[in-house]
Amino acid sequence: MIKTRIPHARTHIRFIISREYRKIRFAYVTMPSPKAAEAKPSAKRKNDSISPPPLLKRKAQSSISKNAVANFFTPTSQKSKERTNWSERAPDDDTPATLLVARYKPENAEGPEQRRRRKIAAFDLDSTLITTASGKTHANDPNDWKWWDSSVPTKLRQLYTEDDYRVVILSNQAGLTLHPDPKSKAPKNLGKDRLANFKQKCSAVLTKLDLPTAIYAATGKDIYRKPRPGMWRALCEDYNISEADVDLENSIFVGDAGGRTAQLKKGESGSATVKDFSCSDRNFAHNVGITYKTPEEFFLCEKPREFTRDFDLANHPYPEHGEDGTGDIIFEKKTKQEIVLFCGPPGGGKSTFYWKYLKPLGYERVNQDTLKTRAKCFKATGDLLNGGHSVAIDNTNPDPDGRAEWIKFAEKHKVPIRCVWFKASQELCEHNAAVRALNKPLNPEAREALPKIAFSGFFSRFKEPKVKEGFGDVVEVEFKFRGTEAEYAIWGRYWN
Repeated sequence: MIKTRIPHARTHIRFIISREYRKIRFAYVTMPSPKAAEAKPSAKRKNDSISPPPLLKRKAQSSISKNAVANFFTPTSQKSKERTNWSERAPDDDTPATLLVARYKPENAEGPEQRRRRKIAAFDLDSTLITTASGKTHANDPNDWKWWDSSVPTKLRQLYTEDDYRVVILSNQAGLTLHPDPKSKAPKNLGKDRLANFKQKCSAVLTKLDLPTAIYAATGKDIYRKPRPGMWRALCEDYNISEADVDLENSIFVGDAGGRTAQLKKGESGSATVKDFSCSDRNFAHNVGITYKTPEEFFLCEKPREFTRDFDLANHPYPEHGEDGTGDIIFEKKTKQEIVLFCGPPGGGKSTFYWKYLKPLGYERVNQDTLKTRAKCFKATGDLLNGGHSVAIDNTNPDPDGRAEWIKFAEKHKVPIRCVWFKASQELCEHNAAVRALNKPLNPEAREALPKIAFSGFFSRFKEPKVKEGFGDVVEVEFKFRGTEAEYAIWGRYWN
C-alpha cells in the first residue's frame, strides 16, 4: 500500500494506490493543527463529529491503467521515446497537403544513416503487409490488425539487414483527410478520429517491425496517388537518392492491386478467388520501371495468376509514322466558310485536334468550357461568321437533338456544316484527361481533373453522328497518340 499526504489547511488528502493498481481512492482525513494538539482538550461540538460532509466520503474509482500509473512514477530519463515522426507534403504551393509521411527510427539507430541504398523494396500496406484481426474488410479500431502472414516481418528485416534494401511502405488512403474543407457538412470530428486511428495503427506496425523505414500515405487524388509516381519521387528525395541512381533492375514493389481475374480453386467445386479491385499497384511498378509481385507471389512463393487491365498502354505504342505522329491525318477545308462540329467525349482529343489541324487552316474556335453557356457559344459563332471566319465548335455534342440545333443554326447563316467524330473508349478518355490535368507541359489551358460522371454521362447519351442528320460529311478520327517522343514519355504511363 502506497500512501501520499498532500497538506491543505487542516484537511489532508490521502492518495491510496493498491498494489495491484486496480483502484485509486481519495479520502479526506481531518488532522488537528499543531496548536490544537498542544492545547487542552475542550468539549466537542456536534458538527465536529462530521468531517468532511457525508457527500465527500464516497469513494471515487478511476479507470487509470496499470501502465499509466507505472509511467507516472518512471523518471523522464527512463521513459521510451516516440520513434515515429510525422510530416505532410503538398503537390504544389497552392494546394493543401495531401501526402502523410511517417518516418521511423529504431532505438539503436540514433544517428543519421550515411549509406544510400540503391535497391528499393516498396510495399503496399493493407492486404499486403497487414490485414484485420477481426476479419472485417475495414477496421475502425486501430488495434484491429495483424501481419498478413507470419513471415512478413522476418522477410522485411532480411531485406534490410542482409540484402541491403531500402524498405518503404506506399499506400493509397483516400478515406483520410489531412485538411478538411471548412464548408463541408460532414461531422467535424469524423476526419480527425480516422486520422488519429490511422496514425496509431501505423505507429504500432512500425514499432513491431522496428526498422529504419517510412510509410507514405496518399490521401488525395493527385500526383501522389498510385499508380502516379508522386510517392516514388518523394521517397527518393527523402532518402537522398536520385531516381536515375536507383537500381531499378533489382528493386521491387509488392501490392495486392494487380488486376488479377477471378479464378476457380482446383479441387473445390464452386469455390473461387475474387478478382482484384484494381490494377493500380501493378501499374505503379510499370510507371517506375521496377518488378511487380503480389503478396502471394512474394511471401508465399505462389505462381502468378492471370490479370487484365481496363486500359492497356501496350495497345497504344509510340507511332512509327512521322516524328510527331501526325502523318496519318489529312483534313481539308472544303469551302471558303463553314462550321465544323466536333462530336466526342471529354479527353477524346478534340482540342488537340483543333490546334494541330484546324487552327493552321484558319478556323476560329468556340468552346463551351471557356464561354460557360450554350447561348454564348451560339452568339460567338454568329459573330465570327459575320466576320467572314470559319468556325470549329469544340464541344462534346453527344446526341442528335443537340447537334440538330447547330445544323439549324448553320442553315440560318447559309453556311455548310460538317462533323468530326472522335472515336475513343471511356477508359482511354479518362487516361487522357488525367494526363492533361496532372502534367503542365501537356495542359496549356490549365484544365482541371474531371469527375468520372463527366465520362459516363457522355457515353450514356451518345448516339453515333450520321450524314442524314444534315451534315455535309462525317469525318471519323480514331484516337492515336499524336505528339513528340518527349510528350509520349509522359503520356505513356498509367495515371488512373
